[in-house]
Amino acid sequence: MCWSAQADAVAGAAVAGIGVACLVRARRSGRPQRLPLAALPLVLGVHQLVEALVWLGTDGELPSALAGATRTAWAVIALPLLPVLVPVGVWCAAHEPGHPAGPGRRRVLALLALLGAAVAVPLAVAVAAHPVTATRHGHTLGYAIGIPYPALLLTGYLLTTVGSLLISGDRLLRRLGLLTGVGAVLCALLWRLAFVSTWCALAALASLLLLHWAGHLPTDRR
Repeated sequence: MCWSAQADAVAGAAVAGIGVACLVRARRSGRPQRLPLAALPLVLGVHQLVEALVWLGTDGELPSALAGATRTAWAVIALPLLPVLVPVGVWCAAHEPGHPAGPGRRRVLALLALLGAAVAVPLAVAVAAHPVTATRHGHTLGYAIGIPYPALLLTGYLLTTVGSLLISGDRLLRRLGLLTGVGAVLCALLWRLAFVSTWCALAALASLLLLHWAGHLPTDRR
C-alpha cells in the first residue's frame, strides 16, 4: 500500500494509532453500533504493517515460510475481509438511535452486506486454494492470487464497500464514500504506471474522516 517497507511501517503505525483512537471515541460516544466501522482504521493500519513484512519478503530478508504467511495475511484482509466489514459496519451504524436512515435504506444496506458476504466467499476460496505471490512493480508491489471472474467480483466489491458508504444516509460517511471511490481510481492509475503506491495516503485520509465521524452526531436525511 506504500512505496517501501519503511513507508508502510511508519504509515501503518500511524493509521493503527488513529484506529485505536477511533474505537475509543466510538465507545465513549455511547453508540456501540459504530464500533464495527470504527474498527476499519485499525484494520487498515495492521494491513500496512503486514505489507511492510511483505516488502522484506520480496527482498529475501524473511524466511520463505514467514514471507508466504505475510502475503496470505495481506490477501485475507484486502480481499474477503473488507467487503464484509465495511457494509456490515455501515448497516450497524444505521441502527443507532437518531440515525437518519429509514427502514428502506436499512434494507438496502442489509442487501449490500449480504452481497459483500457473497463476494467474500470466492475470494476466500481463492486465497486458500492458491499461493499468494508478490513482486516489485516499480515503487509498488504487484500481487497475484488467481481470482475467478475478476471483473464481476471487483464490481461486487466496489458496490459493497463504496456503495454502502454512499447510501448510508450519513453526510460524513457519504463523504468517505466519495473520497474512497475517487481516491481508489487515482491510486490505481498511479499503481499501474508503477510510479508510486499512494494507497497508504488514502487509508490515512479515510481513517481521519472516520475518527471525526466516530464522535459526531449522524446528520442529513437525503
